[in-house]
Amino acid sequence: MQNVVSSVIKSATRANLNFTVIDVETANFNRASICQIGLVRYEAGECVSEWETYVDPQDYFDGRNIAVHGIESADVVGAPTFAEVLEPLQGFMADLAVISHTAFDKTAIRGASLKHGVICPTCKSWLDSACVARRAWSRDEVGGYGLHDLCGMLGYEFKHHDALEDAKAAAHIFMAAVDRTGFDVDAWLQRVRQPVRC
Repeated sequence: MQNVVSSVIKSATRANLNFTVIDVETANFNRASICQIGLVRYEAGECVSEWETYVDPQDYFDGRNIAVHGIESADVVGAPTFAEVLEPLQGFMADLAVISHTAFDKTAIRGASLKHGVICPTCKSWLDSACVARRAWSRDEVGGYGLHDLCGMLGYEFKHHDALEDAKAAAHIFMAAVDRTGFDVDAWLQRVRQPVRC
């Protein structure tokens, strides 16, 4: 693998490990119905800040979603709307690579921005930690590439389907992939464009 992509890969340095990880939960099957956001920000490979909030999705709560994350309409009474959390959200995302585990969160942020008629928060680039994991570990090693399987393999315990906990878990997976490969954020942005096995 490393020989094929060696022209774009360099050893990870702490200076090149600046990123934000995001996770969202939704009230129903419409990804725009964000009801919780969790974020962690890393600088030089260290977690420097975290932020979480319930969000009033201005939408209904589906029982199947409640069964997954446990968030109900009563939990978001008085919570800010998506439009009202744009400023802190943009503060975490601006000028950084933003990591999410699968494209779900990226799609949700874009969908919520469109639904609420606001400008979508911007970032330097998006990186999918599930795509990173597929290149860092074989399926035989992990069994699957969801947060639960990967964190189980890594021995990391967390409360699944809580936005901040899931964001921390995705960050842990990414940093484990960095340690395993020596690839920094820029190198991973290049590597995920390559086939899984090369």
